Amino acid sequence: MTGSVEHAHPTTGRLAALLIEASAEAISAAGGHSGGVYLRSRTPGLLRLAVLSGLPGPLFRPWWRMHVDRPFPVADAYRLGVQVVLPNATETMRRYPQFAAGLPFQFGSLYVPVVAGSTTYGVLTVLRPAVADAAEVLSGRDRVVRLAQELGAALRGLEDDDADGVAWDGEPLCLRPPVPVAPTGRTGRFAWDPKAATVTLDDDLRALLGMAPEEFPGTVEAFADAVSPGRPDPVLATLRDTSAGRPPTLPLYLRAQDGTLRLLDLWSTGEPPAAPPVRGIVLTPSPSAAADAAADLLPDGVFCLDRLGLVVYANPRAAQLLGRPRGELVGRDLWEAVPWLGRPDFEDHLRAALLSPDPVHFHLVRPPAEGGEDLEGDWLALSVHPAADRLTCTIRPTSRLTDTLGDQEAPPGPAAADASPLAPLYRPIALAIALSEAVTARQVSAVVMRELLPAFGGRRLAIYLLQDRHLYLEWETGFPKGFLTPFDGVALDAHLPGVETLTTGRPLFFDSMEQLTAAYPGIALDATEGARTFLPLIASGRPVGSCILGFDRPRSFSTEERTVLTALAGLIAHAMEKAQRYESETALARGLQQALLPRRLSAHPRVETVGRYLPGTAGMDVGGDWYDVVESGDGLALVIGDVQGHGVQAAATMGQLRSAVRAFALGDRPPDEVMSSTNHLLIDLDPGLFASCCYIRLDPATGTARVARAGHPPPLLRASDGRTRVLDLPGGVVLGVDPRARYPVSEFLMEPGAVLALYTDGLVERPGGDIDEGITALRVALAKSGAPAARPGGRFLSGVADRLTATARHALDRPDDIALLLAARRAAAPGSQ
Repeated sequence: MTGSVEHAHPTTGRLAALLIEASAEAISAAGGHSGGVYLRSRTPGLLRLAVLSGLPGPLFRPWWRMHVDRPFPVADAYRLGVQVVLPNATETMRRYPQFAAGLPFQFGSLYVPVVAGSTTYGVLTVLRPAVADAAEVLSGRDRVVRLAQELGAALRGLEDDDADGVAWDGEPLCLRPPVPVAPTGRTGRFAWDPKAATVTLDDDLRALLGMAPEEFPGTVEAFADAVSPGRPDPVLATLRDTSAGRPPTLPLYLRAQDGTLRLLDLWSTGEPPAAPPVRGIVLTPSPSAAADAAADLLPDGVFCLDRLGLVVYANPRAAQLLGRPRGELVGRDLWEAVPWLGRPDFEDHLRAALLSPDPVHFHLVRPPAEGGEDLEGDWLALSVHPAADRLTCTIRPTSRLTDTLGDQEAPPGPAAADASPLAPLYRPIALAIALSEAVTARQVSAVVMRELLPAFGGRRLAIYLLQDRHLYLEWETGFPKGFLTPFDGVALDAHLPGVETLTTGRPLFFDSMEQLTAAYPGIALDATEGARTFLPLIASGRPVGSCILGFDRPRSFSTEERTVLTALAGLIAHAMEKAQRYESETALARGLQQALLPRRLSAHPRVETVGRYLPGTAGMDVGGDWYDVVESGDGLALVIGDVQGHGVQAAATMGQLRSAVRAFALGDRPPDEVMSSTNHLLIDLDPGLFASCCYIRLDPATGTARVARAGHPPPLLRASDGRTRVLDLPGGVVLGVDPRARYPVSEFLMEPGAVLALYTDGLVERPGGDIDEGITALRVALAKSGAPAARPGGRFLSGVADRLTATARHALDRPDDIALLLAARRAAAPGSQ
C-alpha cells in the first residue's frame, strides 16, 4: 500500500520523512482519523497527494491529483493561501458542492497551506469526525498551522540543497494513522522458514510481544514460547502441520502471560514436501471488534480490516462466503484477496465507513464460484462497523433484500464478475455540479477533460459543436498535432463515426482500432491502437454536437460504463447548449456596451486623459462599468461608474446612466446635483439594480477639483514628486437605493505634473483578499509610474494605463469587468494665459 518513491535520491528520502512526520502530528493535533499532504508537482497548476495516512490509497485514487483552479478546499487553500475549515458535511456542501458530491459522508476537514516566504509548497490536510460547531475544529487548528509553518521552513531548507526544487510526481505514500492511545486490538505478522530454521517478526508483532529485536533469537521454539508463554507445544505442532500440508483448524486460541486472549492464524506459501515457508498473524482482539475469538462460532461471516484495507481477521464462514481460503485473505489487501469486490458500489460504501462513524449496510451481487458452482444464492448482505483502528465487517447470504427493501424482490443486475475492472469511480452528480459552474463552451470542454476523462482512464478528447449543418472542432486534447484538422467543419452527410453518432443519436463504442476500421474502412487513424467512444451530444431532443473519447490501449466497455457515459453525454450537451445561449447574449451585451462606451474622450490643452475597459473572463456576462470625460463649462468632468450585475440589463442601465450624467455635466451642474439627479433617475427607472459612481469637476487652469462620490472606491492622486495617496473623501450611498440620499462635495488640488486615477472595484478586488490591500497595491504601482511629459501630445498616460492593467489583462479568470480612467494635468505653455 506504499506508493512509488525514488529512495535512491537522498533528498527524496528526507522529503518523504518530513511529510510523513508532519501528517502524523497534524492528525493527532486536530483529533483526526486520517489526513495527508498535497504537494506541488512539476506540472504547472497540478497538486499531487504525497502522503495519505489512515485511508487505503486505491479507494481514493480520484483525489490523488488536484488542479489548483478546481472548486475544492485543497485547491483554494493552495491558490489563495487561506485556511479552510469545514466542520461537517452541511458546511462542506454549502461551500464546496462538487467536493461534497464526490464524498457525501459525515466528516469534517481542515486544510492549511504550507508556505515559506513567498513560496507555497502544498497543503496539510486532516479529516476528522463531523461536529456541529466549528469551534471544536478551531481548537486544534493553531497547532496544525504551526506544523504547516515548520514544514514550510523545512521544505525551503530542503529546496536550498536540491537544484531540482521540492515537488512530488509519484503516487502517494499510504500509511497507517497515528494512534493516540495504545489500541486494545493489535495485529503483528511473522514468517517461518523451516529450511533456514528462522522466524522473522515485523515491528508490530515485536511490540505486541513486548520484546526488542536483540531479545529475539529467531528460532521457532523462541517464537512459540513468546506467543504462548508456558504452552508452546500447540504452536509448534500447528506450524509443523501447516508446513507439511496438514493445515489444522485455525485460528489457534492462545493466552498471553497476563491471560489476554491471542489468536494465531497462519498459512503455507508453497507445496510439500519442500518444507515451504509459513506465514501468519498474531492478533489480540479488541472488545469493539465483535469478539474475534467467538466469531469463529457464528453462523454469519465476520472479517476485520485495518484502516488501509488489510484483512487482519476472517472467520471460516467469511472465507466461505467470499470464496477464498483464509490463508488467501488474512494479511492481504481486501481487493487483492477478493478481486470481485473491486467495484464502484462496494468501494463507495467502504469509503463511507472509513470517513464517517456510523455503520454502513448494503447488498451486492456475488459471482458464481469457480467451476460454475453457486454458493447459496447471488446476493450477499454486508455490514461495516467502523472503529478507530479497524473496520469489522459481517457478511451473510440473502436471496431477498429484506434488510432495506422489505418484501421487494432484489433488483436484477449483471453479475459482479461481468463488471469491468475499469468501471468508472465517478458520480454523475459531481460532473453535473462542475458543469453548472462552466458558462462558456471552452469552460465546459475543460471540465469534461478534467473530470470525465481521468475517471474512465481516457487520454484523448475531442468535442465538436453543430453549426449550419456542419460539425466544428471546439476542443481537443491528447491527439497528435493537426490530426483532427481534416475533420473540422465536416458536413452531416459524411460517413464518419463522430457524425453518425449525432445523426442517429446512438453512442458508438469500439474496443480497438481494428473494430473502428472494420466499421469505417479507410478512416484516418492516429498512432495508437486503443479504444474509441463516440457520444452524441443531444439536449432536449436538439442536436448540439459530438464527443470523442480516446484510450491508449484496447479495452472493453461494460454495460454500466456504457450507461453512465451515455447519461453524462446528456449532461454535457445541456451544458453546451447553455453555453451557446450565454455566448449569444454576451455578444449582444458586449456589442451594446462597446457602443455605449465613449469612442473619444473630450480633450483640453492642459489635461491629458486615457481610459481602459476590460470585460470579465470568468463568466460570459459583461458588466456595467463605464468611464467618461465631458466638457463642463470651462472645465472637464471626469466620471467613472459601476452598475451592479451583469448582462444585457446591466449594460443597458449603464448606457442610461452615462447619458444622464453626461447631460448633467454639459449643463455644468455642481457635483452633488449631478449625483442626486442621477440617483433619482435610477430610482424612477426601477431596473432592480444599483450603481456606484465618482464624479469630479476639474478646472484645468487652477487645478481645483470638486468631487462627489456615491459608494465608489476612492480616487488616487500622484503628485509630481512621485508621492501617491488615496483621496479618502466623504461620500454618499450607492445610486438607486435612497431617494433622500445626499452626496457631500469635497475639494482637492491637482498641481501641474499630477496624475489622477479613477477605477472600478474589479481592478483592486481579489477572491479571498481585502479590497484595501488591492487599493494599496494600485497606489504603489501608480507611484512607480514616473512623471508625465511637459508638453501635451505625449503617450505617457497610455503606458501607465497599460502597466496598471497588465496583470488583470493577462488573467484567465477575471471575475469582474474593469474600468480605469487616468488624467494628468500639465503646466501652462510659455506665454499662455
